[in-house]
Amino acid sequence: MRSRSRTAAVLAAAITVALTASACNGGDKTGGDDKSAGANAAVKAVVNASDKKGGTVVYEASDTPDSFDPGNTYYGFVFNFSRLYARPLTTFAPAPGAEGNKVVPDLAEGLGTPSDGGATWTYKLRKGVKYSDGSLVTSKDVKYAVERSNFARDVHSNGPNYLAQYLKNNETPYEGPYKDKSETGLQSIETPDDQTIVFKLKQPFAEFDYLLANPQSAPVPKAKDNGADYVKNIVSSGSYMFESYEHDKQAVLVRNPNWDASTDPLRKQLPEKIVVKLKVNQETIDSNLKAGNTHIDIVGNGVAQQTQTELLTSKDPNTDNAEGGRLVYMAMNTKVAPFDNVECRKAVQYAIDKVSVQTAFGGPIRGAIASTVLPTDIPGHVDFNTYKTPDDKGDEAKAKAALTACGQPNGFETTITARNDRAGEVDMATAIQASLKKIGITVKIQQFPAGKYFSDYAGVPKFTEDNKIGLMMMQWGADWPSGFGFLQQVVHGDAISKTGNTNLSQLNDPEINKMLNDNIANTDSAAREKVYGEIDKKVMDQAVIVPLTYFKVLHYRSPKLTNVVSNPAWSGQYDYLNIGLK
Repeated sequence: MRSRSRTAAVLAAAITVALTASACNGGDKTGGDDKSAGANAAVKAVVNASDKKGGTVVYEASDTPDSFDPGNTYYGFVFNFSRLYARPLTTFAPAPGAEGNKVVPDLAEGLGTPSDGGATWTYKLRKGVKYSDGSLVTSKDVKYAVERSNFARDVHSNGPNYLAQYLKNNETPYEGPYKDKSETGLQSIETPDDQTIVFKLKQPFAEFDYLLANPQSAPVPKAKDNGADYVKNIVSSGSYMFESYEHDKQAVLVRNPNWDASTDPLRKQLPEKIVVKLKVNQETIDSNLKAGNTHIDIVGNGVAQQTQTELLTSKDPNTDNAEGGRLVYMAMNTKVAPFDNVECRKAVQYAIDKVSVQTAFGGPIRGAIASTVLPTDIPGHVDFNTYKTPDDKGDEAKAKAALTACGQPNGFETTITARNDRAGEVDMATAIQASLKKIGITVKIQQFPAGKYFSDYAGVPKFTEDNKIGLMMMQWGADWPSGFGFLQQVVHGDAISKTGNTNLSQLNDPEINKMLNDNIANTDSAAREKVYGEIDKKVMDQAVIVPLTYFKVLHYRSPKLTNVVSNPAWSGQYDYLNIGLK
């Protein structure tokens, strides 16, 4: 745990000056030698575009992900990386900016064909796509993948549950493929032939193509699925396949010999091998990146603060400072007293010195101070500040007045959670702890591993309630670039899960739920965006989320890489689909 003092403020000021100088240092150049590309080059274009094959690309991660199983993950970096071995029906174009936010066909030969007013969607799979074992991918495998990931939450607790919410259910509620032994399975997914799959929804869903870009739509052959252990023997439908996987240690991927470029317009299959090393200290990852021993920090949260200062002070051109529809925030648990009282939640909103929190996270380069749930780069964002304080440094008078209104004039005790491999997150929690102490709220910080943060701890409502956890640190990136793709899984009551929960506040407001449900049926995108801004305001009125910063990431871009591009669809991470080596 790091302490924060005046030194941190000085560092933040130095970083701001260094960033300004770095951003002016050749940032418009692209291609060729990465040293001439300049800072932020990969935010604007693909750096070192190449079809050169060979070599081993090495990734490192500060912890183990929730899972590499495409149907059991909710970390954005696994969504991004899993496309190498699991092809969803749709995905995002490997490109910067607006182009990178465009949904394109992947396993499907085209985007979906809506009918029934947008309540039914039909997709045709590309012909001739084979798994790594040589068998053909069929529409039944896609159906099975959705059934196992969305309707067997006792086995696969991670990942979004949109499809379970919006697909029509059987007359006798469907319990998932491990319990339901019928041949038909979920009746609202039809597979009239091996290349056709039809989804029948409870209501029109205008953004359904985006929803299927998550890896839950990547095919899984039923005969090869062994439940929770599938992660040990994933059958690849992509350009790479697993050679080995050791939990908490590393994964090794090699080329899928049955991948056919003629069935895949997106992938290049460049490296000979891909190695992912797990549970590596962040400072070590940074040192390995600069030394050329590692090529990519797979988690994509950016370099540690000390490395950040070094890079910007030296005006290193191999840096990219990217946005990506992500918010850093603190959730307040409405099921744990006294946060079941909105006035107590408002007291926390007013008390927090967001400048100190921003500084703890690394300063303005890591994101502007936030006041809304929707990030500034998500369509529908409206600039407002429900709990405005002088210079964003907190307002003790308003906070204490709210404490009195909620019946806790002398404050209270509570617990905040953070992920133990994310020093910046722990440092932010420490800054929040200091802010709340000023108004009599005593906060205990409890740290948990990132790989189990949602499956075992913060994402398990019973655990948080039993342990009186009132506050939880959180980062959230849009599942797809729209207000619905950002908001639904963190503020809709139907998103609350027994485990793997992402609606950490357990907000279940009927009006907000209805607005989200009704709005997604509207085919007018401009009208939808207007309503998402209105929903944001209603969520802030409930005071369940404390927006901290609109997340930006500072990457170190290895000069050894080709086809490097920061994709906003993956929260500003580098797009991993076609990374290669010079």
